[in-house]
Amino acid sequence: MLVSVNPATGQQAHTVDSLDSAGLKETIDRAGIAAKSWRKTRMSERSEILKAVAGILRSRKDAIGKLMTEEMGKPVKEAAPEVEKGAWCAEHYAEHAAEYLQDEIIASDASKSYVSYQPLGAILCIFPWNAPIWVAMRGIVPALMAGNTVVMKHDPHVPACAVALEQAFRDAGAPTNILCNLPIPTPLAEQAIRHPAIQAVSFTGSTKAGSIVASTAASEIKHSVLELGGSDPFVVLADADLAAAADIAVLSRTINAGQSCIAAKRIIIEAPVYEQFVGLLKERLTKLTVGDPTNVDTDIGPIAREDLRENLHRQVSQTIEEGADCLLGGQLPDGAGFFYPCTLLAGVTPDMCAFKEETFGPVMVAIRAADALDALKLANQTDYGLGAAVWTADAERALHFANEIEAGQVSINGIVKTDPRLPSGGTKRSGIGRELGPHGIREFTNAKQIWIK
Repeated sequence: MLVSVNPATGQQAHTVDSLDSAGLKETIDRAGIAAKSWRKTRMSERSEILKAVAGILRSRKDAIGKLMTEEMGKPVKEAAPEVEKGAWCAEHYAEHAAEYLQDEIIASDASKSYVSYQPLGAILCIFPWNAPIWVAMRGIVPALMAGNTVVMKHDPHVPACAVALEQAFRDAGAPTNILCNLPIPTPLAEQAIRHPAIQAVSFTGSTKAGSIVASTAASEIKHSVLELGGSDPFVVLADADLAAAADIAVLSRTINAGQSCIAAKRIIIEAPVYEQFVGLLKERLTKLTVGDPTNVDTDIGPIAREDLRENLHRQVSQTIEEGADCLLGGQLPDGAGFFYPCTLLAGVTPDMCAFKEETFGPVMVAIRAADALDALKLANQTDYGLGAAVWTADAERALHFANEIEAGQVSINGIVKTDPRLPSGGTKRSGIGRELGPHGIREFTNAKQIWIK
């Protein structure tokens, strides 16, 4: 039995019967069999199904959003828009998959030579709890549109969200078993990866878990795409629009209660504007409401699990002990639920915990950079390389930063976000491969060379 806990109350939210080893095998067998027929369907047929899924999701966005709120604490004003974004992903690939996967003609000594992007078979997608619909859809949709089937192993803390997503595909008229929910406890994930029908693995989650998934898949000679942790730098240079930068920094740091891999984790501020910008951050953070995620006026809900909140508080406490100034928050609140206050730590240096570790919560870390060169050095002083943001009025310098920052995506004077039109992924310990855009749909295809004389 998979049991979810409402993080706002600490009480049981939902239960879903879990599969045992035999049930796991039978489910993946079905997806493997379905892959043989699904790969032969016309692209237009796949598109119509995904458009229907998008319609179902939109019609149920409030109900599915409510499940997210109950299972992982997402505020209601963020929950329904996440379902909308999942629907957008389905519509985008329904419209553009044929273009992304069209044969690529390459001149050679042949009369004609080209690359054909063909499906692999059944793909195992392992998803996290922090964005139960969006992260799932960005993995499921490209794989299906490429002609693969998908076995969805969602995080066991959001089992009702997984059931709702599978039901949306069924009710949209999707062929049986092209998407199979796999409600299993985490220890059975290895068996799923090793199942002979699974041809590749997509994983979104922690770096530690990702390394286990990747090594298991590699031992079976199976391709994997990993979207892992991040400690994203948000660089503010002295000539930046400080008010606009502060608005986006706070939004990026606190959306989903700060529980996002691409959230702005390290705010690196050039010395001449450091004090002023920290003041702008504090002013904005103070105005945010932490509380009941079912209330439409709530900005920040609870941390998803008690153990995650404990680890976050450890990071904050250790960073303060190491010499950082706590300008806001930093204290565990009394009462039910796993809430954590908006926290602002200033004077953070590279030897401190909150600089070195990924913080998953509404904790903002302010770091002083001596100049632009120092800011770039600090931005790259991390094992992670997921996303980054640079704020400056100097276009040439902005592009220099974008080219030199070690990350999978860089936003100039804007928020780092995922978009179905653009590839997303990390470098260093933040992952392997890409999701979304034309690059993402090709990850789970056989790029077959065809040579004709």
